[in-house]
Amino acid sequence: MSTRTYSDAVDHLNSLQSNAATLEALRTGKSRMDSLAIPEMVEYLGRIGYTAKDLNRLNVIHITGTKGKGSTSAFTDSILRHVKPEWKVGLYTSPHLVAVRERIRINGAPLSEDQFSQFFFDVWDRLEKIDKREHAETSKMPAYFRFVTLVAYHAFLSLGVDATILEVGVGGLPKPVVTGVSALGLDHTAVLGKTIGEIAWQKGGIYKEGVPALTVNQPEEGFEVLKQQAQNRKASELILVPLTAGLSKIELGLAGTHQYQNAGLAVHLTKHFLHVKAGWSLDDTLPSSFVEGLKQTRWPGRCQTVVDPKLARLTWFLDGAHTKESLECCMQWFASPAAALRQIVPSYRHWLNCPSAPLVATMNFVIRTRVLIFNCTNGRSAHALLETAVAKIAAQLQLHGEAKDANSFFDYVIFCTNVTYTDGGFKGDLTSKSIPEKDLAQLTTQHELAAAWSSLIPTFPSDHIHVVPSIQHAVNLVHEILTENELSQVVDVLVSGSLHLVGGVIEVADLSEVAL
Repeated sequence: MSTRTYSDAVDHLNSLQSNAATLEALRTGKSRMDSLAIPEMVEYLGRIGYTAKDLNRLNVIHITGTKGKGSTSAFTDSILRHVKPEWKVGLYTSPHLVAVRERIRINGAPLSEDQFSQFFFDVWDRLEKIDKREHAETSKMPAYFRFVTLVAYHAFLSLGVDATILEVGVGGLPKPVVTGVSALGLDHTAVLGKTIGEIAWQKGGIYKEGVPALTVNQPEEGFEVLKQQAQNRKASELILVPLTAGLSKIELGLAGTHQYQNAGLAVHLTKHFLHVKAGWSLDDTLPSSFVEGLKQTRWPGRCQTVVDPKLARLTWFLDGAHTKESLECCMQWFASPAAALRQIVPSYRHWLNCPSAPLVATMNFVIRTRVLIFNCTNGRSAHALLETAVAKIAAQLQLHGEAKDANSFFDYVIFCTNVTYTDGGFKGDLTSKSIPEKDLAQLTTQHELAAAWSSLIPTFPSDHIHVVPSIQHAVNLVHEILTENELSQVVDVLVSGSLHLVGGVIEVADLSEVAL
């Protein structure tokens, strides 16, 4: 190869993406990919020069779950860095928002482009050179996610991290220091065609012999299965994390009431880790370093408010919620005084610049325009997701004593694909081969969403429902809405349904400097 740039690495990585047909086979149980995950990863590790036991040197806090695992990982990372600022702390999560290197962080910062390229091609070259395979089904190169995981292992081992927060769906590590399972969601299991018990069985695979196994309140079936997994795998103990005294009084760095459960799990994971690695006592106190870590946690794209750096009237509300339960949390946050119902002092200056506006109204209220940009993965129930969102908005408006009807809460809705640009192209790091070509060409999912919205809210103006083929189309449409609604002092845009969509909006709307 003549070049070894970051762009080259991304291009090579994208060649390993699974297409829509492969993912559908996995969802319907017609693929053996899932059952081969651990033995194949062990094989790939061997081909790049490591054994599974080498991963124990990473000192891993292993976190999984259906929802909240990313936020829990972010809280844990931040706490640990505030408690032990002299340590080198690695964090591995997925997916990324704008750049794939975001998945691999050292002391809170993503690998640089040069670092990512170096570690990427180290792994690529070793796999190319050593092609001996133990399992006939194993491909020469692992799929996208597994490859990035190998790059993370190689980077962390090469850089000599003192601790690693590892957010990975299944358990292949021989001996993590402590393990934790965040909330398990029923609706997510329905998409995969699995029961809550089956998902709990899979997630409980991270529990290991002699290692503390932690979890949060779960559906009964899920908790019973986790308990069985902990016993089968001889975990040292199964801990249903208790409430942490004083936690509810802290203003967390991540918005949303649901984050307190994730923060609580992070507190207990960190305490158990420090108990093993630094001799900390397992008491019920909340040290100041923990509090500061919780306050300073940042996790873009999750209940995040971003004021547009170039358009003062425009505020973006970003949340990658993609299940019914996570959408409920999203709407609980958005339709609240912390977000879309926030108090705003009317701007007299703005009204003076609009001669047609009645000046007498400036002291009494603020005119707002609200826009929803939404997309969901093909195969998810458009009607059920949107019905959940509308119902939660109605409940929130009633809770906060708002007279506004939930049916008119949003003024415009935009349903778009996850394609980045108007020319049909993707930003390299955001390239996706998982969208069925026919669906993409006909905007099938987006039209289903529009039809579901009209069914749920028959009175919603049809000319305010938009189906567009790219994220850039959606952002351009927001800019048009901003211009057309000159009397609105505030234009709030909620972007939800997909983290890939959120990442695309950050890229296209040029929000990276303030959002990431």
